[in-house]
Amino acid sequence: MEHNGAVAKKTLVFLVVTAAGGGALAQAKNPFDGRTWWAHVEALASDAMEGRETGSQGLVRAEAYIVDQLKQAGLQPAGEKGGYYQAVRLESRQLVETDSSAALVREGSSEPVKLGEEALFSTRVDLAPQVEAPLVFVGYGLRVPEKDHDDLAGLDLQGKVVVLFNGAPETIPGPLAAHYQTGGERWKALQAKGVEGVIAIPNPAAMDVPWSRMALNRLHPSMELADPAFDETAGERLAMVWNPAAAERLFAGSGHTFAEVAALGRDRKPLPRFPLTVSIRARTRVSRQPVESANVVAKLPGSDRTLEQQYVVLSAHADHIGIGEPIAGDRIYNGAMDNASGCALLLDVAASLHRSAQPLRRSLLFVFVTAEEKGLLGSKYFARYPTVPASSMAADLNVDMFLPIFPLKLLTVWGKDESDLGDLASRVAGERGVRVQADPEPQRNIFIRSDQYNFIRLGVPALMMGIAPDSETEKKAFTEWLRHRYHAPSDDLAQPVDLGAAAGYEAIVRELAVAVADDPHRPEWKPDSFFKRFARDGASR
Repeated sequence: MEHNGAVAKKTLVFLVVTAAGGGALAQAKNPFDGRTWWAHVEALASDAMEGRETGSQGLVRAEAYIVDQLKQAGLQPAGEKGGYYQAVRLESRQLVETDSSAALVREGSSEPVKLGEEALFSTRVDLAPQVEAPLVFVGYGLRVPEKDHDDLAGLDLQGKVVVLFNGAPETIPGPLAAHYQTGGERWKALQAKGVEGVIAIPNPAAMDVPWSRMALNRLHPSMELADPAFDETAGERLAMVWNPAAAERLFAGSGHTFAEVAALGRDRKPLPRFPLTVSIRARTRVSRQPVESANVVAKLPGSDRTLEQQYVVLSAHADHIGIGEPIAGDRIYNGAMDNASGCALLLDVAASLHRSAQPLRRSLLFVFVTAEEKGLLGSKYFARYPTVPASSMAADLNVDMFLPIFPLKLLTVWGKDESDLGDLASRVAGERGVRVQADPEPQRNIFIRSDQYNFIRLGVPALMMGIAPDSETEKKAFTEWLRHRYHAPSDDLAQPVDLGAAAGYEAIVRELAVAVADDPHRPEWKPDSFFKRFARDGASR
């Protein structure tokens, strides 16, 4: 439905199963029925919120709703200046495509690149007005010292733009590979080799959003934190994403084909590395505007004299991507599952704990962050400037797009094997008859694509859980959801949801939060976890 200035109400269609979410969960009492969760989703993902774009009035209204619900649940403010908010200042960047262009230069001849159809610019880096440089294919473009893996070794990259294939070889564990694929970590290695910029080719086998939809909204503004101290890609002069369907152009004359690379990358095999026979010539103009937004932070104080000074963080992002290019006549990207669902769960858990008056030993900190869709910026800011002492955060349980679209029988736990939170999550889920698995698709890099990652970088053990498909039919439904609803206007209130699955998932998150809050043992990284290195002050947090 196209947004035309009036508030439109979308038709609600949902699937209600048993309140317990299926036979397995019926064995345990559940304080949730899914209905109050869905009522919060209805409020946060309504057309009135206009897709909750960072800095928009729609997000302001959504956060005001969140604050009102937190007050009703008896949670205390834990933001800045005695309030519930923490101000976050950002800069909006929007490509002026009419004044921007790209071309491949081959043997002195310039071959124009069709922006949108063949490639697009990323304004998540500070694009230089003009760049011209030879291209080198660097495989996955990763340097991972822990596995003696270096795609850059032996290559002359000074003054070059690298072309890389998104992903990692199977010899590198998923969380480790995800960490080194972050923009900042990857750029450290590339900058040390004198690289000018990056052209990334998505793995066709791991694209959550089809190219057509990426191209449709390519001119939607990106954002960065206003403080230059947060810029982890300073010096990167060019960033582009290349359509895999058009990637053979880059490889022509090199002795290799993109089909060869994609086949190897699909199976996470080692990739060749070699100079390409073309250069890139790029010209860009970017419009910049200041943006003001906020995180929302509230606390439920603990009851133990010692442990009340420690916090179990429950986090979720409140933003989505706002109003964009229309699909089937609808311009509002409501973000019902991404991530009104997570915010609604946090509100439901807070209200449930308030009603039960259940005393907890540790305190709970509820953090609703902004600008996750812009690159985890709200949580990045909170991690740098937490409103409670950084050392007081004992754990983070992040909730993002947990997808209750089929019955809850299996949970994916990202970070399952990194800290003892994973063991606790397995126990809590098992008590409700739900099985647990580690990330089955590490090439999608989910571990670094939501806000738990910034808590991890702070040294805080963290995890995120999602309802996983447990049959071929459910896997097809999951894939279809990503293809048609993820970051699309159809992630709205008219989609079918399984209220029983949502209720079961809520119960597991609540029980996990309570278990961590009441455990005299503070969560610890496992000895062999790569992320243990981020723990501060000698604590194995």
